[in-house]
Amino acid sequence: MSFVAALLIGLVAGLRTFTAPAAVSWAAHLGWLPLQDTPLAFMGYTITTWIFTVLALAELVGDQLPSTPSRKVPVQFAARIISGAFTGTAIGLATGLGLVCLTAGIIGAVLGTFGGHEFRRRLALFFGKDLPAALIEDVIAIGAAFLIVRFLL
Repeated sequence: MSFVAALLIGLVAGLRTFTAPAAVSWAAHLGWLPLQDTPLAFMGYTITTWIFTVLALAELVGDQLPSTPSRKVPVQFAARIISGAFTGTAIGLATGLGLVCLTAGIIGAVLGTFGGHEFRRRLALFFGKDLPAALIEDVIAIGAAFLIVRFLL
């Protein structure tokens, strides 16, 4: 089950870079993801939780700006892969499958990046503008992140 959770949290990272680590940090903070005796124990610290939450909120706002680059440009894409790897690793460390879950997180991030781009593009075409599509993608990313860390861990 941890492989599936890591793959899915990677998908979230592909949609929104900082939503995945914010969710994992909250899961660790609330005791849903036991990271206390791992190198990523800091993910459960209150300050870490709030830092990732602020970054996730800033990303949600920044994503709505027309000047925001595509998620497929190298810097944005790399950030999403790193986020997927990081959050997948956190799930793996808590369950003893670190490397497997790291890989699953990366795969999920790649799928989420390209799949999310195409999904949003099609929604924007349907609505005739990007904002409703972006907001729907935000809701999906946040909702999925919550469901993953609450019920799959």
